[in-house]
Amino acid sequence: MRKPPSRKFSADSPHGGGSHRYGGYVEGNENLISALRESGLTQTALADAVNTHLYRNGYEGTVSDRTVRNWLTGKTRWPHPRQRAALEAVFGCSAEELGFVPPARRCPATEPEDPMRRRNFLTATTGTTAAVAVPLIAQHSVGTSDVIRLRSGLDALVALDDARGGHEELERRALAGAAEALEKQKLGASQRIRQRLFSVAADYTCRAAWSAIDDKRTDRARGLLDRALYLAGMSKDSVVELEAWNLYSILAHHRGTYTEAVDSGYAAQATAIARRDPFYASLVHVRTALGHSTLGDRQPALRSLGCAWEALDKASLNDPRPSWTAFYGHGELLALTAIVRDNIGEPAEAEAASHKALATIPEQFRRNRALATVRLALTQLHQHDVDQACATASTAFDLMDGHPIPGRMRSHLGDYYRDLITIAPDAGVAREWGDRYRTEWSRA
Repeated sequence: MRKPPSRKFSADSPHGGGSHRYGGYVEGNENLISALRESGLTQTALADAVNTHLYRNGYEGTVSDRTVRNWLTGKTRWPHPRQRAALEAVFGCSAEELGFVPPARRCPATEPEDPMRRRNFLTATTGTTAAVAVPLIAQHSVGTSDVIRLRSGLDALVALDDARGGHEELERRALAGAAEALEKQKLGASQRIRQRLFSVAADYTCRAAWSAIDDKRTDRARGLLDRALYLAGMSKDSVVELEAWNLYSILAHHRGTYTEAVDSGYAAQATAIARRDPFYASLVHVRTALGHSTLGDRQPALRSLGCAWEALDKASLNDPRPSWTAFYGHGELLALTAIVRDNIGEPAEAEAASHKALATIPEQFRRNRALATVRLALTQLHQHDVDQACATASTAFDLMDGHPIPGRMRSHLGDYYRDLITIAPDAGVAREWGDRYRTEWSRA
């Protein structure tokens, strides 16, 4: 059990000595407010956690957001014994340390109940109590801890994707996680828990879809994204809904359906999280810019690109977000800016953005750096600097040395080679690069 947090406050304390604002309320249970803040739980998550403990002990969970607000504001000074026990289990300290105050003891108004009579009553009712409690435990066995455990598996898949890129084993593991979440969903302790499990299943399915996209199995990815969007709708989780639409835009780009890429970008912009969090808004604006630029729509592309930069400048990059978003930041936006600029016929500006991207993208994102390197080579090739372009493109192989080249990167390397033999079909350096390209392709 972890050590209970300190609960001493004074007038000089940042928690104050007289009043504290939490969730719109002034004054309240300072100790519980502090414990909740330190735990990272929201009011809703605390309600779910308490209900989960109640269910597992055979009781119906009736704690709501209002119940938690009453605890926080001090309206409820001494919760029900079962709720107190659940709160103590969640925070690892006593109810008194959480700021709750037991009522003053009063003298009994009547004579105490005869112990023998009480024992007889309990003996008579034990069978009925057990009959009720056992089905409740069996029926309500899934709660917040299960959601947290399943979500932690997503982080492992993101790390595997960073190391190896998309492949069938990653997809298989992602779909196994989605299946487990959906099985748990059937036993969810509450509607909110069931929605969160739908969200987890949708997130796992998005990971499977992304693996298929990166492995250039686009038909497979399309079916998985259809499923992910359905699950996202059931979950009412706008973050995973945005994730699915973002992947739809990427998939449409690889399938050559560029209008659909733009439409998917706009659908992602319409999600609640994109309207609320400029970080996500930036990500989906640049997806829309990529679609416009591929269609040759210069002004809409630049307008969307400007929105992406403006939003990212407003975003807090340190806020907690799902692990799949870790790749996105100024470096990735610079790399995507290079693609947009190159698509609309500005290779010099694209080259400058690529150089800045490679100076900014973290070293651990090897695949992203290799992709940005290929895009840099393309911008140099489009300026007919063939020798420099081939030298740059070769470093992409060096970056991926010892690691398999995912299908999506193979596609980009193929795009470079096609442009190379179109622009400089007879150049010796082009033939040399082509030889290495075929050698590396056969190894991957």
